[in-house]
Amino acid sequence: MTDSPHSDLLKLAHEAARRAGELLRDGRPADLAVAATKSSPIDVVTEMDIAAERLITGLIADHRPDDGFLGEEGAATEGTTGIRWVIDPLDGTVNYLYGLPTWSVSIAAEEHGETVVGVVVIPMRGETYHAVRGGGAWATGAWEGERRLACRPAAPLEQALVSTGFNYVTEVRAHQAEVAHKLIPLLRDIRRGGSAAVDLCDVAAGRLDGYYERGLHPWDLAAGDLIAREAGALTGGRPGERPSRDLAVAGTPGVFEPLQRLLEDFGAWHD
Repeated sequence: MTDSPHSDLLKLAHEAARRAGELLRDGRPADLAVAATKSSPIDVVTEMDIAAERLITGLIADHRPDDGFLGEEGAATEGTTGIRWVIDPLDGTVNYLYGLPTWSVSIAAEEHGETVVGVVVIPMRGETYHAVRGGGAWATGAWEGERRLACRPAAPLEQALVSTGFNYVTEVRAHQAEVAHKLIPLLRDIRRGGSAAVDLCDVAAGRLDGYYERGLHPWDLAAGDLIAREAGALTGGRPGERPSRDLAVAGTPGVFEPLQRLLEDFGAWHD
């Protein structure tokens, strides 16, 4: 792991994400997606989501009781140290429900509002991604040892493979589909993975040229955004802005700006 002033935070994030990933992987009922009633699969997923967040916050609080938390499942405390943990215990809930492998555990540590550590564990791939601000992005997986990540070489937009996501509100999804319809002829192709954290790590690993999505929360973005940037990708929101619920964009240096401009022209951020 990276040796830096934030190494202790990185080790703690690694351990918490690993344990939560094991809980979710090993605790998932084999028949989850075909449960007898409509409500029971969702109930089980929600219970697993909450259990994973409790595991993460409990482990971190045992080591750092005065830090703050912001989690998808309700963790929200200010803390007194200047460190806040931003946690998505299960990013890719629908994939998890259906038994698809693209889901992840995402943990970031912020110091006075700036992300300094990010860890994303993808249990069904057997991959773990991490970054410390200024220390590059790294991953372990089926390959031997730890690999330093680098985004793909710059490609023209028409050769770019770009991923996105869709909201579950019908009106928002319809607008997102319109934006994708306009983009597809201008790109190599579009993918829809189902986990923002995984998509951002795939940009970092050179598996995608770009990614964009509207409607993300801080816990969806924090760790993956840092990992992508430390791998050489550019990230942002609307032109001149940081990633936000309005829009999040990541891409190789050759893809990011033209993709961001097109998304602005197509009104990808509109309510």
